[in-house]
Amino acid sequence: MSKSPWYRDGLRFECSQCGDCCTGAPGYVWVNDEEIAQLAVLVELSVDQFEETYVRKVGLRKSLREYGDGACVFFDTNSRGCTVYSARPRQCRTWPFWDSNIRTEADWKETCEMCPGSGKGPLYQLEEIEERKSQIRI
Repeated sequence: MSKSPWYRDGLRFECSQCGDCCTGAPGYVWVNDEEIAQLAVLVELSVDQFEETYVRKVGLRKSLREYGDGACVFFDTNSRGCTVYSARPRQCRTWPFWDSNIRTEADWKETCEMCPGSGKGPLYQLEEIEERKSQIRI
């Protein structure tokens, strides 16, 4: 019999559109070939042009480029929003339900301290959390 995760009763989250998850310290927004193709269509570039302009290789993986301040290249600082929201990568779609954020209650508490929408808003049930968590490992 498997033990239920500590968040078995669900977690609350509602995006406050603060942009903090799109900015800050340099990092990675991992993208796969399917996501790159969808983004390329959205910005009306060929896949090759898109990759040359917006993607960097990190070992065998690919990540969206960032500005020098760590902000995602698709983050609009004026509107505080994502310019490719409808085709945003799964890493962005699954925030904050990453394994690293929900591994323990202490990890979730840290996430809530840095993300004003975590711990607030609608209750996400266990099944939805697990589904999002399974999409990407971060």
